[in-house]
Amino acid sequence: MATISTNNRFLHDELVQCAKTLTGKMPGPLSVCFFVNSGSEANDLALRLARNYTKRQDMITLDHAYHGHLTSVMEISPYKFNQPGGDPKPDYVHVAPCPDVYGGKYRDSDYPNADMAEIYTKPIRDICDQLKAQGKGLAGFIAESLQSCGGQIIPPEGYFKAAYDIVRNAGGVCIADEVQVGFGRVGTHYWAFETQGVVPDIVCVAKPMGNGHPVGAVVTTPEIAEAFYNTGVAYFNTYGGNPVSCAIANAVMRVIDEEGLQENARVVGDYLLQQCRQFKYEFDIIGDVRGLGLFVGLELVKNRETREPDTTAAHWIVNRMKQVHQILVSSDGPNANVIKLKPPMCFSQKNADEFLLAFRECLSFLEKQRDGDHLPASNAVNSNSTTANGESMASKAQIFERQERLIKSV
Repeated sequence: MATISTNNRFLHDELVQCAKTLTGKMPGPLSVCFFVNSGSEANDLALRLARNYTKRQDMITLDHAYHGHLTSVMEISPYKFNQPGGDPKPDYVHVAPCPDVYGGKYRDSDYPNADMAEIYTKPIRDICDQLKAQGKGLAGFIAESLQSCGGQIIPPEGYFKAAYDIVRNAGGVCIADEVQVGFGRVGTHYWAFETQGVVPDIVCVAKPMGNGHPVGAVVTTPEIAEAFYNTGVAYFNTYGGNPVSCAIANAVMRVIDEEGLQENARVVGDYLLQQCRQFKYEFDIIGDVRGLGLFVGLELVKNRETREPDTTAAHWIVNRMKQVHQILVSSDGPNANVIKLKPPMCFSQKNADEFLLAFRECLSFLEKQRDGDHLPASNAVNSNSTTANGESMASKAQIFERQERLIKSV
């Protein structure tokens, strides 16, 4: 660190190796790499590549999508611009429904014998037809391969194949945002888009690439990269692809391979998903359990028939898991009623069992409340026991006595 240059104007072996390793894990056409510092930067560059290549501006994104915090990517992030105080959606951004077959616009319960992929891609086709009728063209379609902020969404089989076909027939390019789900997390594949049998034109990666260090990349085809180069406006990023970041990314990819973390994600993820699905038979509050590898979501509902979201219960469980069990989980989705699990890829079956035991306690406690057995929080935990940090549980019981009063008819 004392002698190395951290500016990417000068080539370094770590940079070259990182580009080779990363592109080597991509499908054949994806062979040109641009380095950045974050997922936001990656998605911003992807938009530039798509718009330059097609000479068009209009983009299709999915409802509830989140692609970063820069102005350009907030424009394609309904998760942000639909919030109070969010800027209005630009006319050149078009929103298609999130392919959520459980709680989305089109539910599998309403279309029991239908092709949900076809139903959810029809709005994409309609947008393309409208643009054509207006004398416009499509620059591209950007989507998280598995939508996380939208509620741990697993698209129906065939969704991306159909969507990509529609977009490409309209002259657009397809961008896969793998920032949250790439690098083996889904277990069966290194990239989540591979689970749908598609090859994007542009792939954006970041978060897990540095295991906490700021590093990211955009991988694309030679044709798209050459068109970008031919503009004469050179792409430069002072710290994107600096030797330190590339060395860290190289180490991360090496550890994923050498320690079999992708296979671990598959094995432990399958176990976790199977055990979580058992909760559906015990607790009516569990409406749906879905996931791939170590990407799991549990959707909480007030009523399984109506699938009405139970946001209050999700918030309560998140707090109880943290304060009583010292386990960090979070909730998300448009109604914040989906408990999302994205643990480190070294997550073991023992870790999974610890989570399952704690989560069961939370569900059992809620079930007793719903049955009218309003047990005081002090009965839920031993006041003489201590937390992992050696703290008394008595104070935590008092906290939950106050919290339980705030729960509205849970």
